[in-house]
Amino acid sequence: MSELESDYKRWQDTTLKRTIERSPERRADFATESGIPVKALYTPLDVAGSDYRNDLGFPGEFPYTRGVYPSMYRGQLWTMRQYAGFGSAEETNQRFRYLLEQGSTGLSIAFDLPTQLGLDSDDPRAEGAVGRVGVAVDSLADMETIFEGIPLDRVSTSMTINATAPILLAMYIAVGERQGVAQQQLTGTTQNDILKEFIARGTYIFPPEPSLRLGLDIVEYCLREVPRWNTMNIAGYHIREAGADAVQELAFTLADAIAYIEQARARGLAVDDFAPRLSYSLGCFRDLFEEVAKFRAARRLFARIMKDRFGAKDPRSCLLRTFSGSCGSTLVSQQPLNNVVRITMHALMGALGGHQAIHTACWDEGYAIPSEEAATLALRTQQILAYESGVANTIDPLAGSYYVEYLTNEIETRAAAYLEKIDAMGGMLRAIESGYIDREIRESSIRYQRAIDSGETVIVGLNRYQAPASDDEQLELFQSDPAVEPRQKERVGALRARRDPGEVVAGLAALDAAIEGKLNLMPAVIRAVKAYATVGEISQVMRRHWGEYRAPVEL
Repeated sequence: MSELESDYKRWQDTTLKRTIERSPERRADFATESGIPVKALYTPLDVAGSDYRNDLGFPGEFPYTRGVYPSMYRGQLWTMRQYAGFGSAEETNQRFRYLLEQGSTGLSIAFDLPTQLGLDSDDPRAEGAVGRVGVAVDSLADMETIFEGIPLDRVSTSMTINATAPILLAMYIAVGERQGVAQQQLTGTTQNDILKEFIARGTYIFPPEPSLRLGLDIVEYCLREVPRWNTMNIAGYHIREAGADAVQELAFTLADAIAYIEQARARGLAVDDFAPRLSYSLGCFRDLFEEVAKFRAARRLFARIMKDRFGAKDPRSCLLRTFSGSCGSTLVSQQPLNNVVRITMHALMGALGGHQAIHTACWDEGYAIPSEEAATLALRTQQILAYESGVANTIDPLAGSYYVEYLTNEIETRAAAYLEKIDAMGGMLRAIESGYIDREIRESSIRYQRAIDSGETVIVGLNRYQAPASDDEQLELFQSDPAVEPRQKERVGALRARRDPGEVVAGLAALDAAIEGKLNLMPAVIRAVKAYATVGEISQVMRRHWGEYRAPVEL
């Protein structure tokens, strides 16, 4: 090593120096998106302290740096999910069936904002938002329509839903039952990560404590009744989209996970009983090597936390099973076809990073809900990568790269430092309440935007290599049907007229009693859903007990 160090210094002082004197480097310093300095060259000197067996190991074995399963994609490719849901239940059903026909291996539902916020489509507060950013779901009738002709024993469904997750999961369970599929057979995921709503997305309804109760009710109920369901997807993706850098995304995601695990244990649940059904999502941003290193560091750091902090004995509890997706904020509305290249890069990050499921965005998402053609191309991007690139033929192909291993170590070290600081504050809930997490994300977001505004960070088509705006005016984009909202209002009104009012009242009364009695709410929610109580009616029972959360306003 001493000889290598001497040779490296000689190369820097002679060969490299002479070249730079003749032709200076493009910038004075280089760094990753998270501000980690990047040297011109990496050698064994940069990973001299690494221990292969303890730091990398083998796929399917602790600390899982190289993958959570022994054969990875040689045995089974990642699940290819496409995020979809818009307008009416009928339109969403058509899109889902189309995607399955095209080879998609998993569904991912986008719900509109009223559904996420526990409002029925005919609620005045839902005006103008019905069916806009996702599908409107008011009752079990809508969920039945979404999955008409789609056998729930043969598809895995991910639901991006948080505050109202128990209600939507209850509907899914009821649809399965009507299809003759027992809840024990259902596979999929409810995102159900409410903490990140308080720091990233803002689609919360209730204060933190009852919100946590609802999330953990799903964890506890599914442990016993829906054993194949991923009860919570802890979503760093949204933290990244809110402006966090890669290190913060990883640290805050794991801090959320620690908070949930501690709360579940406080309920008396054993870590090895519920932890294997937790899953995680992380975003794919712009810096390919940093993102791959982030995913590898995430697996290792998580495994060590589960083993050392929580005493997990079941190896499955230490598996950071991850879903990755294109960060929508990296897509640019100017010259939108360039997004095809960005999305391909996202898929490559996910595959090289060893994810279990990957979602690729659509090139036209900067403008509108994706068209059918754009959704197909996003799916084909994954299929071409899986079958034609060779990337799935060997496990963790970037392992051993001095640069990637250095970044993996550095990201783990920096993320662990954040976790220590959050622990010193009293945990993630206290860190959120104090405003610390919000400030960290906001400052990171401002730094990134300033770098774009100054031109230091180049976004092709946005701040460099621009084209006339008229070039984008000929695009054929998806058009929302303006009739969706009035039709959905009529639909929910007709439902209320034809259902059995006595069953609805009894179902909502049972939920009220379960809340009062501090029982697990899932059985009562399932009963109310089967009576065709609406999302808004069920949420209103909860609002009466807990009120609504209002974020503090900083002056």
